[in-house]
Amino acid sequence: MIPKSALSKLTHIVGEKNILIKTEDLLPYSHDGTQHQFMPDVVAFPKDAGEISRILQLANRERFPVVPRGAGSGMSGGALAVQGGLVVVMDRFNRILLIDEDNLIAKVEPGVITGHLQEEVEKRGLFYPPDPASLDVSTIGGNVAECAGGLRAVKYGVTRDYVLALKVVLPTGEILTTGVQTAKG
Repeated sequence: MIPKSALSKLTHIVGEKNILIKTEDLLPYSHDGTQHQFMPDVVAFPKDAGEISRILQLANRERFPVVPRGAGSGMSGGALAVQGGLVVVMDRFNRILLIDEDNLIAKVEPGVITGHLQEEVEKRGLFYPPDPASLDVSTIGGNVAECAGGLRAVKYGVTRDYVLALKVVLPTGEILTTGVQTAKG
């Protein structure tokens, strides 16, 4: 359960329009591609890493669970609020920031739909191999979290084989950047 004082702080962080607390609004975020259902206490839609950092600092201080969620299409239960708490939805992180044709890299936000990235790189004569069955709805962030593959995985590998760098927010709220900005040559 999230304390009322924490709920008002969450609302201040993401704004009233980017938080859900009514049962009927929470219901779509209580399940994923599995048949399991766990109702979150709150759902929030942050707009940037700074807001996620503040959310995680608050959760760490107030001791409530936080579950990140992409499209909720996964089959492992990774996007489920098994202990209640807060589900952080990455819908607003949906931009392709860069497609570098020379270095063969793309820089994307976690809410980018996998199929959309594939379409954009194909327009440039490039190829992004991971093709999960849910590619028309699954997000890159969810693919990274679940190490998604698809039929092409046998020949080309899975999502982790295409991750060069990550920007992550740790449970303490610290923002960490890992990796490099160039592909192997």
